[in-house]
Amino acid sequence: MSDLHKSIQAAIDELVDSGVERGVQVAVYRRGELVVDAVAGVADPATGLPFTSGTPVYVTSTGKGVSAAVVHVLAAKGVLDYDTPIASLWPEFAVHGKDKATVRHALTHQVGVPGVPVDTTPEDLVDYDGMCATIAAAKPWWEPGTKMGYHPQTYMYIVAEIVRRATGKPISQVLREEITGPLGVEDEVYFAVPASELGRVARIEDPATPMEMPPEMMAQIPFFRVVDGFTAAPMRAMPDAAFSNRPDVLTSEIGATMTARGLAKVYDALMHGLIPAERLREVTSPQVSGLDEVAGMEATWGLGYSLRFPLERDTMFGMAGSGGTAGFADTATGVSVAVTKNRISAGEFTTVQRIASLVFERSQSR
Repeated sequence: MSDLHKSIQAAIDELVDSGVERGVQVAVYRRGELVVDAVAGVADPATGLPFTSGTPVYVTSTGKGVSAAVVHVLAAKGVLDYDTPIASLWPEFAVHGKDKATVRHALTHQVGVPGVPVDTTPEDLVDYDGMCATIAAAKPWWEPGTKMGYHPQTYMYIVAEIVRRATGKPISQVLREEITGPLGVEDEVYFAVPASELGRVARIEDPATPMEMPPEMMAQIPFFRVVDGFTAAPMRAMPDAAFSNRPDVLTSEIGATMTARGLAKVYDALMHGLIPAERLREVTSPQVSGLDEVAGMEATWGLGYSLRFPLERDTMFGMAGSGGTAGFADTATGVSVAVTKNRISAGEFTTVQRIASLVFERSQSR
């Protein structure tokens, strides 16, 4: 066992023993080699389901990075181009000026449809065709390509439908055929968990101390504003534990569920042969930077990835989820990392940042 593995194992053991976390997985690849595969805690305390390296975890928006990888593989094969108009693949999307929106805009959160109707329910969110129809018919909050704003819930549908229209196959199938199957992680990285595999999935828990936000504070955050009956954060459809554990969510096309080991391998593959080196450079180069119209803070996006995340390193790219999970990589060191866990962190990424610091302190010293 390497010193890095020992350090990370000790860190996650402490997090679980202290009660901060219930169960945690951490995986680290370095240029194709799995150098850390650490796990601590339990997957479901009610049943005693053990948390192993092979336990899939629902990871919310961390899955956006994997859906972007599917697009990059298709682009490398010439199935689509980043500047392909979305409406050329998905004609219903062309209304209200969205004919100008491109695949590049979708990957960089510039399409302008970050919200879903304020009365959206969990049942609505698992109706994939219904959500795609709603998003296609929506009036954009800004002209596509003129502004940038995080698309918290619509992104997965937009990207998944681009993939389906371009290939004739659901994104879950394309992911399996083009990425997870060839990498040997088809039983660790899912969109649409097979019903037969639901018994393996970790049970998500709400925070021990829920985060409360006063209404007056919420009113000041663009993420919660309502535009023409649409909001980026419908309060009845937030990914809390109840939502995250629903079988219909986990088995849906936007049900991103994966192990840290599988997720880290996807990032490792992106850097080492899944797509050509020149495409990787484009993917991880700044595409848009400035004020995020939804998050209300400065942001820089590559093609589907937050740049300089989770540490302020120019060569780092990745994606995080609202529960406190993340996958990320560093092109300078060739290191990829994934952190998955089953206790929601109320929007905080302290566990991810702690692990990232441990990994990259060691990487710089090598």
